[in-house]
Amino acid sequence: MSKVGTPKGTRDFSPSQMVKRNYLFNTIKKSFTQYGFMPLETPSMENLSVLTGKYGEEGDRLLFKILNSGDYLKKANDEDLKAKDSKKLIKQISEKGLKYDLTVPFARFVAQNHGQLAMPFKRFQIQPVWRADRPQKGRYREFFQCDADSVGSDSLLCEVELVQIYDDVFKNLNIEGVQIEINNRKILAGIAEVLGASDKLVDMTVAIDKLDKIGKEKVLEELKERGFEQDKLEKISPLFELTGSNSEKLNSMKEFLKDSETGLLGISELETIFKYTDKLGVETLNFDVTLARGLDYYTGAIYEVKLLDGSMGSIGAGGRYDNLTGVFGLKGVSGVGISFGADRIFDVMEARDLFPKNLENFLDVLFINFGDESQDKSLEQLLKIRKANLRAEIFPEPVKMKKQMKYANAKGSRFVIMIGEDELKEDMLALKNMETGDQEKVSIERAIEIISK
Repeated sequence: MSKVGTPKGTRDFSPSQMVKRNYLFNTIKKSFTQYGFMPLETPSMENLSVLTGKYGEEGDRLLFKILNSGDYLKKANDEDLKAKDSKKLIKQISEKGLKYDLTVPFARFVAQNHGQLAMPFKRFQIQPVWRADRPQKGRYREFFQCDADSVGSDSLLCEVELVQIYDDVFKNLNIEGVQIEINNRKILAGIAEVLGASDKLVDMTVAIDKLDKIGKEKVLEELKERGFEQDKLEKISPLFELTGSNSEKLNSMKEFLKDSETGLLGISELETIFKYTDKLGVETLNFDVTLARGLDYYTGAIYEVKLLDGSMGSIGAGGRYDNLTGVFGLKGVSGVGISFGADRIFDVMEARDLFPKNLENFLDVLFINFGDESQDKSLEQLLKIRKANLRAEIFPEPVKMKKQMKYANAKGSRFVIMIGEDELKEDMLALKNMETGDQEKVSIERAIEIISK
């Protein structure tokens, strides 16, 4: 047994897995294009100056850094080396990092190319990202994100459209029990304002964002450690257990935020979104005031997609960001986007057996190789089969029939064609249906007609 393997948190994907992954990506891509989003790709690596400071302290810690080419210690300070000061050293030995998500590189792209882009600019990306996280169930160090973002418009119709895409995709994938959680960063800012802790907004959101992982009591403990006094904890505690319909929960928050103009603006924005999504028949959207999303760049509506049975963590997330392109020199361009956690969605579909059964049919037809004249005739007919847009191949060697049929089964070939002595004389083919076992002698034209069905 070989001891070689992939790095922790990464995986190989076999052909049978890849056809399922492509099915998943194509389903998501179809919805993106139906809503007018255009494809885009950005490099796997970005300058660290682009990536750092955009994801909060935890995000910066999880960035994979790339050592400078050549003698990367050449510019390293000897004192910093002796002191093992990694924070100072990293700036001296690394200028680039693997991208943490697709949103920040997208914002960089928009800032670089805004003069050539028609606004609002709607793009989608399906690419891998990397995080130096601890690998566990549903959490990988290399994984794919499927993002759709719209920049250049403040309209809440953009948020509504993204909710519709989420709803469409999960319905098309037949994944039941999905809930799209929504909140607004203005509401969270309003809560901090009401608590008299506006200067601790980031501390509050970082702690609240861990609610699902560590529970209410641990969150309150962390808030206390971050400087929230007991009276503030008592005031915020009931919000962790808000119940009722979306409108009832929003009304409760209106009362809590009655003295916060910012918080009430967040409530108003969510009410507008719900007004449209209710009309459009979206039943999976749920207001959750404890949804925080630990990324610093969000400024408005924020999303997170969960499974009601709790069998997997978040399978989608996103939100509104008004200032992200500003850090790259492009002011006044608002954006909003969502991301699908493709690897987690894949795992959910595998566990629930939701992939179509015929995906692993890699071949429409395999020609059995009998050698000599049969082989020559098979190559001639193979050309006609492929011109009919069918997937076909010939076994490369005239070995025993059993081995060739075993290969046909392994490739999931729907049909097998045999050209023996009799078929050569009659200019016919023996066509075998691998599912039913039925076999008949037909012309090449009839074979193409049958296989194409």
